[in-house]
Amino acid sequence: MEAEIVAVGSEMLTEDKVDTNSLYLTGQLNLLGVEVVQKAIVGDDRDRLTAVISDALRRSGIVILSGGLGPTEDDVTRDAVAAALGCGQTFQQEISDAIAARFARMGRKMAENNKRQAFLIDGAEVMPNDRGTAPGQWITAGSKIVMLLPGPPKELQAMFEHQCLPRLRKALPVKFIRTVHMRVSGMGESDVDQLIAPVYTKYTNPVTTILAGAGDIQLHLRARCDSAEQAEALLKEVSDQIADVLGDRIYTRTGQPLEATVIAALIERNETASVAESCTGGLLSQRLTATAGSSKAFAGGFITYSEAMKTQALNVPAALIEKETAVSEPVARSMAEGARNQAGTTYALSVTGYAGPGGGTETNPVGTVYIGVAFPGGCDVRRVQFLGDRERVRMLAAQTALDILRRKLRELD
Repeated sequence: MEAEIVAVGSEMLTEDKVDTNSLYLTGQLNLLGVEVVQKAIVGDDRDRLTAVISDALRRSGIVILSGGLGPTEDDVTRDAVAAALGCGQTFQQEISDAIAARFARMGRKMAENNKRQAFLIDGAEVMPNDRGTAPGQWITAGSKIVMLLPGPPKELQAMFEHQCLPRLRKALPVKFIRTVHMRVSGMGESDVDQLIAPVYTKYTNPVTTILAGAGDIQLHLRARCDSAEQAEALLKEVSDQIADVLGDRIYTRTGQPLEATVIAALIERNETASVAESCTGGLLSQRLTATAGSSKAFAGGFITYSEAMKTQALNVPAALIEKETAVSEPVARSMAEGARNQAGTTYALSVTGYAGPGGGTETNPVGTVYIGVAFPGGCDVRRVQFLGDRERVRMLAAQTALDILRRKLRELD
């Protein structure tokens, strides 16, 4: 069975509100083997919401609404669902009494408009709300299931866990959804797709999704089967074929970021790393230290933004900088070697470049970055050219540096 989620509320359409309820509900439904195929956010407009619910009911077996169950005139979820189903609503004195009792426990008198929350859609089951005043409703309409849930996340989550999950487990056939999250570094989205499309297009199950980031491509494979074993076997079948095509460009099959992969490899080898950063300004250090357990492998970093700091902190010869400029292969090499010597680590990365918008030369225009990796017995430097604004150049430089270290560790295995 497929599901759709509708978040209700004009405030959800503003820039400072995020629909976290849909993320929670998607995770819970996936655990039951239910695929969420569409989500919508609708403002407090009765007619528009009715149309969205009607469309969702034509497409999917489960429709979940969050929000719009309050006592005010702009809380229109009950009315819209009733209209979409062609049902009436009936005032329930028991619900009204329960809401009034809740207010009494707080030492307050229930306002008259709270009685709006006591109207139950014909044929619905009330779902008590032990964390708020808005009760939920569960409706079975033929083969369709409709759930009306409160908007506040704590109320919604408690109601879904205690009221909806037991009902869903009884109503749904047992299905299992399993996922594999592969991540690829050093390739563009179109290049990845061109290589792996002949593999994944042969399958409708699992479904493959390609997500593009700055220097980082994610491949999400989702299998939905009658058993967990079937789903896992199918994922292995497809992911192994993709791995054969992409080779070591894949750095994980568990979805962990590149910095976590690098830290894990260093810990496994009982080795350490340090960094010397110029144009990335600490971004490399931030990413590495964001990884739990990184203190076992990451010694620290040097942010040497000025030419003087490169000389003082890393012992890069001032004459070398004057001759070659700070953005050059020799300086990147000296920075990496200096960081490795100063920190006493097995490896060291260096990054120096022109992130823009100013700077750059005819030989090394804006977007040029030199990345060095010092290791026992040597130091390699790579020149790369990135396109984009300052932030994108910095992000791509950090990502590429981490990937260079990852590949060097594999090379030295």
